[in-house]
Amino acid sequence: MKRLLLVVVAAAALAVPASATAHPLGNFTINRFARVEVAGDRLFVRYVLDLAEIPTFEARQRGVDARVYAARLARGVRATLDGRRVVLVPLAHALAFPRGAGGLHTMRLEVILRGPPVSGSERLDLRDTNYAGRIGWKEIVVGAGTRSISGELRAYPKSLLQSPRDVTAVTALVRPTHDAPPTLTRGQALQAPDRVADSGFTRLIAQGHLGPLVILAALVAALFWGAAHALSPGHGKTIVAAYLIGKRGTVRDAAALGAIVTVTHTIGVFALGLATLLLSQWIVPDTLYPWLNLIAGVSVVLIGVAVLRVRGREWLHARAHAHGHHHHDHDHAPEPRSGVRGLVAVGVSGGILPCPSALVVLLAAISLHRIAFGLVLIVAFSTGLALAITGVGLAAVLAKKAFAQRSFDGLLVRALPALSATVILVAGVAMTVRALPRAS
Repeated sequence: MKRLLLVVVAAAALAVPASATAHPLGNFTINRFARVEVAGDRLFVRYVLDLAEIPTFEARQRGVDARVYAARLARGVRATLDGRRVVLVPLAHALAFPRGAGGLHTMRLEVILRGPPVSGSERLDLRDTNYAGRIGWKEIVVGAGTRSISGELRAYPKSLLQSPRDVTAVTALVRPTHDAPPTLTRGQALQAPDRVADSGFTRLIAQGHLGPLVILAALVAALFWGAAHALSPGHGKTIVAAYLIGKRGTVRDAAALGAIVTVTHTIGVFALGLATLLLSQWIVPDTLYPWLNLIAGVSVVLIGVAVLRVRGREWLHARAHAHGHHHHDHDHAPEPRSGVRGLVAVGVSGGILPCPSALVVLLAAISLHRIAFGLVLIVAFSTGLALAITGVGLAAVLAKKAFAQRSFDGLLVRALPALSATVILVAGVAMTVRALPRAS
């Protein structure tokens, strides 16, 4: 009993976020900032690159040479003065790897780029083409004293985390000034840019001593975080409930859905982890998410069409039955049940999108040489996610049975399956429409 109490207390402690940190814009982001200024009669660009945990992991796998990065960033900044193409040359750089989620690191690189002299008032056109297509913050300001709303990628505004700044080009008139040349950040400001609290799940992999009780408590906490993640928006809870009502699912069907979600989510995390490790030069992990969203949306549309088709056949049979005045029980249409293919499709659509935190745990496990522990944590997290979705499915099945036993099982209860099929179809169309622009 004492051991059980210790496990519960430890799991509760692990489930409460502590002082660990993670990138505020998400584990996949590549964030860029450029400050254009003229010091004396010389054009300068102060460029800042801020990589979140997963891009940093990929970069360190290949090796990080700050001079190579600085030269690459300089080539990616295209500038003209009064229509003349100008060349920006890396003058100095500073590199740091602040700690991020799950024991992984982020990367901050500052580069001073020097351009040609500016004579009089000239029109500057500047475009940043670095990491085009990658998600993240993109900001350009002109002038040494101009305020950056992100604090030069140190303090991202909380109100804009869901819709980051996306400025990759600027046009301005520049002229000689009495300003001093830009400088690099040194010390603590470079080492520790602003971060947010790390999620409880990603903290589990970085526990110090892995004794039996700590491992058991971590698994309990991973179950909790998986369930909490499932109850956040997404993961097809509405679709699961609507499908089980529309197809007159059973308790066994709800349990099967949970198992399918567990297997799908675990395989998805492992597959994305392998892509990050082995194929990162050809496949960028964050670009896979829109396609996975699109696959899930199309799958849900097909499920909705299938359920609606069954409901349509039922309605036509009922109309023909009523016109023929056949009231014998053996003439009734058979009750349509959840088929295996339908259950698999719904389960896969609910688990096909790997949680980024689970991917961070997998990569951190590899980095910390705790692969077995990381794999077990991911399975526990996926199981917690599936248990929550199974609970939603069970609630839908039991609610449908309760409605059917009431005296008001007339129009409302008869309409529930058709309404559920419509909900599935509408949800699938919405998912597909939302995913199409991102995938393209």
